[in-house]
Amino acid sequence: MRCISILYRYGQSYIAKRLEYLNIGSGQYVFLMTLFRKGGISQEELSNHLKIDKGTTAKAIKKLEEEGYLVRNPDLRDKRAYKISLTPKALEVIPAIQAAAKDWENLITSGLSEEESSRVEQILQRMAENTCHFKIEDEENGK
Repeated sequence: MRCISILYRYGQSYIAKRLEYLNIGSGQYVFLMTLFRKGGISQEELSNHLKIDKGTTAKAIKKLEEEGYLVRNPDLRDKRAYKISLTPKALEVIPAIQAAAKDWENLITSGLSEEESSRVEQILQRMAENTCHFKIEDEENGK
C-alpha cells in the first residue's frame, strides 16, 4: 500500500509542475476534467462524483473561478444552487491537462505490457470500489 501513496504523491507533484504555468494546482485539474466530461453540474454533484468533501470543493471552485476557468450560473430548477461550468479559457487548457495526465500514465506504466497495465487498472478499480462501499457503510451507520 505504501506504493499507492508514493504514486499519488509523485503524481500530484508531476501534474503540479506541468500545469504550474496555467495556475492550476494538482488538486484542481480533476475538477476541470470532471466538468469537461459531465458539463455544467452543481457543486454538490461535483463533490459527490469526485468523492471530495464540500469544503475542499468550494475552495477549488473559488480558486478556479478567480483564475477565469469556471463560472457559476443559477440553477433554474433549484434557486439555492448554482451550476458550475467551464469557461472558454478552461476549454483551451483541457488539451494541456489531458497531455499531462497521459504523460504521467505513460511514465508509470512504462515497461509494462498491455496485459499487465490492464490488470493493474482492474485491480485499482476494484480497490477504489471497495473504498466506496466502505464510505457508504459508514454513512449508513452514522459515522
